[in-house]
Amino acid sequence: MDAIAAPSGVALDPGYVSLAALPPGTRGCVVGVGSDTGAPLSALERRLLEFGFVHGEQVEILAEARPGRDPFVVRVGHTTLALRRREVQHVFIELHRLGRCALADARGAAPALETSRAGSLP
Repeated sequence: MDAIAAPSGVALDPGYVSLAALPPGTRGCVVGVGSDTGAPLSALERRLLEFGFVHGEQVEILAEARPGRDPFVVRVGHTTLALRRREVQHVFIELHRLGRCALADARGAAPALETSRAGSLP
């Protein structure tokens, strides 16, 4: 799997939001991990990619702790994780509109990503 940074200008596009800013019940698709500055990925950002925060993957925020909203529970694909909001501040998602992402519709469900995953399974 290739590690890719968030597309340039992602922080300025109103359709893309940091995962750390969202409340429970929010659904979307991962756009990218990293900052829009073009800096290399940090160890934490690489680990998030390993957890499954890859371009086009479905994400849902399930719950959050009270008070303070930290940690929160997020499902990425079929994996459920408890993370701190500061850990996912550079994970950008596109919010679902009418039940699904325009990103997934436009790219045809990431055939390159799916084939790389399918090829790595025994």
